[in-house]
Amino acid sequence: MVKKLQGLLWAIGMVSGMAASAAAQELPSPGSPVLREGDSPVETLRERPQPATTVKDWVAQIEAVTVQVTAVKLERSETGLDIVLETAEGKPLQVDATKFRAEGNRLIAEIPNAVLALPEGQAFSAENPTADIASVQVAQQDVNTIRVSVAGTSAPPTTEVTLKTGGLAYSLNPAADEPDEEIVVTGEGQRGYRVPNASVGTRTDTPTRDVPFSVQVLPRDLLRDQNVTSINDALKNVPGAVPTLIPSFNNASFNIRGFRTGNFVNLSPNSDILKDGIADPTNLFGVQFTNIERIEVLKGPASVLFGRGTPGGTINLITKQPLSSPLYEVEATVGSFDFYRGAIDFSGPLNESKTILYRLNASYQDSGSFVDFLENRNILVAPVISFALSDRTKLTLDFEYQEARTDGFSTGLPLVGTILSNPNGKIPRSRNVGEPYFFSDTKIISAGYNFEHKFSDDWSIRNVFRASFYDLDEIRNSVSRLGSDNRTVSRDIFDTITYYNAYTLVTDVTGKFNTGSVEHKLLFGFDLSRVDNTRTFFGDGTIPPLDIFNPIYNQPFSIIPGGGEFRFDQASLTDSLGIYVQDQIKLTENLKLLLGARFDTYKQTDRDFVSNDSFSQSGSNLSPRFGLVYQPIQPISLYASYSESFTPVISGVFSNRADGSPFKPERGRQYEVGIKADLSNKLSATLAFFDLTRSNVLTDDPNDSRFSIQTGEQNSQGIELNVSGEILPGWNIYGGYTYTNARLTSDTTFPVGNRLQTSPQNAFSLWTSYELQKGDLKGLGFGLGFFYVGDRAGDLANSFMIPSYFRTDASIFYKQDRLRISLNFRNLFNIDYFETAQNRNRIVPGAPFEVQGTISWRF
Repeated sequence: MVKKLQGLLWAIGMVSGMAASAAAQELPSPGSPVLREGDSPVETLRERPQPATTVKDWVAQIEAVTVQVTAVKLERSETGLDIVLETAEGKPLQVDATKFRAEGNRLIAEIPNAVLALPEGQAFSAENPTADIASVQVAQQDVNTIRVSVAGTSAPPTTEVTLKTGGLAYSLNPAADEPDEEIVVTGEGQRGYRVPNASVGTRTDTPTRDVPFSVQVLPRDLLRDQNVTSINDALKNVPGAVPTLIPSFNNASFNIRGFRTGNFVNLSPNSDILKDGIADPTNLFGVQFTNIERIEVLKGPASVLFGRGTPGGTINLITKQPLSSPLYEVEATVGSFDFYRGAIDFSGPLNESKTILYRLNASYQDSGSFVDFLENRNILVAPVISFALSDRTKLTLDFEYQEARTDGFSTGLPLVGTILSNPNGKIPRSRNVGEPYFFSDTKIISAGYNFEHKFSDDWSIRNVFRASFYDLDEIRNSVSRLGSDNRTVSRDIFDTITYYNAYTLVTDVTGKFNTGSVEHKLLFGFDLSRVDNTRTFFGDGTIPPLDIFNPIYNQPFSIIPGGGEFRFDQASLTDSLGIYVQDQIKLTENLKLLLGARFDTYKQTDRDFVSNDSFSQSGSNLSPRFGLVYQPIQPISLYASYSESFTPVISGVFSNRADGSPFKPERGRQYEVGIKADLSNKLSATLAFFDLTRSNVLTDDPNDSRFSIQTGEQNSQGIELNVSGEILPGWNIYGGYTYTNARLTSDTTFPVGNRLQTSPQNAFSLWTSYELQKGDLKGLGFGLGFFYVGDRAGDLANSFMIPSYFRTDASIFYKQDRLRISLNFRNLFNIDYFETAQNRNRIVPGAPFEVQGTISWRF
């Protein structure tokens, strides 16, 4: 039955694009000629607004008779787009153009003492009226205020947008002659450190203050100011998000809210790492930032919307999209340890009508390391092309090719000689216990489409398909133990070859409707995925030990032949289906309810080519979540929520029981309360309290680290504070603090009360930058960052602790016209610290002081 249902939904999803395209509708043709400045009786009032200037005038405005807006029309003109508001009996609206503003990619106007009385419904909405305008919305903000919002596709619209009412016209576009505002170059996208909207919390573009969960967005300006080139560099801005894997693995795996997010062995799609809201196992590997616009981090479980995943959090990578105006940028970086990187970012229209847009991001990076003979090379090519099939229909095609090569694979150092003292001395943090001929080769190809169609102003459909192909070939080793002489390490060697294909299909239907005075925003959808692990070969072998204080490299190795002590030659096929529904309910203007549920089912079939055995496992689960947001005043949101997660534990190369028995599903549940505040139009803060429980957790088998066990139950409780935005013109801040008490609460192997591995109780981060706004040095800026990570348990047995550290970063940059030059300094005071640890033989030192210089040019 499940298989038939999956087949039916695959068919529905694939043909929904064709069906919706046939239903595409054009906007009405422009009406009668539009009167503009100089054509009496229209008068442009952007330059001479008339706001209230006295208390008496203000009171008079409040007490004025509310004007009814009876119709909203969009009219195209030679210069842009007009938004026409018609009122009952032609009564004038009280418009104060000085309060028009830009927020992110939106132009916003708020009109007081007005109510919508539209015959077609409570709000007006139109999608893609021009190439660079994604939507126009006119809605009731509160009892007597109308809000007009014009969203650009990826940046504020460059199209001239005019608000017309009666015989008056007002420009919504920022005035070009305002002295304190920097003109945004087309293609620059979201400016500043505050991003008011995100999609990771609700799968729709929703203000974060209306989401009853903690959502943190790392904007492009922050990533650029810090010269971020890896996901490890980016996530240091999320307090408590610490890496859990050795950097040589080129994988994305972090500890968030006490629990590991991202699992490089479970190749089944999960919701830990998303790309544009789509789960794909290749998202866990080789993440490069050339085509990344920003990063959204949802704290806590996200299974209701995005499928199976760990409960700590979800990382959503938002990619750069095509622009309607030309953008050509080249960038080059050189730095410490032979770091070289070049990148291009090209975008613009491919036809005169701007209905076909493209974007091309590409980069090449070649870098050494502070670790002996460790080198990395990365290539990324990512073209995107979009087609405006009609005013209501859009199709986007994307392709991505990634290649990553690591030579001299490093797996960390022993505990004795790094954190603990060694009678032979301190092991240099540059020491590599591997061999120069060790390597890891990764190739990833992904392609897909995103089809969007708006049936009406209230209902729309989105259909997304992505296919990914992953190849891995590597030879590496790890330290198995340190000898009694405290200088000779025994090493294990591993040879791995993996091939798999992943296919994901997602279809969402979104609609708005009212039940009486209650407003609903309904989301219904399903996702189908198939991961075909065509072959995984994993063999171990023998290699001579190494003297870590006097190493002799290039020693021979041999792989144990078939039938060896520990060897895999397997294939697997995993099919998954998820069906979800969500309702964002506006009970009143200041009280909002979110309800959601998801049903998951999966089946995996494995074949073992060594034993010629095959076996299957399957399961299903229903995951609910709900939340409530109360806003006593508009800038303040008080919220509470409950959510659950469900994660099948798939047997694999590194996740097998010693006795071969299957694992139980992993489950999570979270309670969260908090407060969100818009301290100004450009500065926001979130304070959250959470209680998160995870059961049936997979950990290393203490008797044999090659196998895994399920330890029972773990609990994490804590407090999080995040602040982001602009304090004063040119002065930006991004920071936060978290306290996390993550411990074992039920276990048969380790003592109850032990701290969870690599989870700091206290973590703090702060990055601030300032750019001169005036004078001869305008464009000169400085950045300073502080990153504190408290001590962490190195293993579940709490047999050792990873020491705390306080690291300082800094930057200097200069922007003038099309040129940007920057210097970034990491670990400014060259402190010794440890980034993470996997066990007593895999302690990973942090990098010493390093500097990188970047120059970019737009033409």
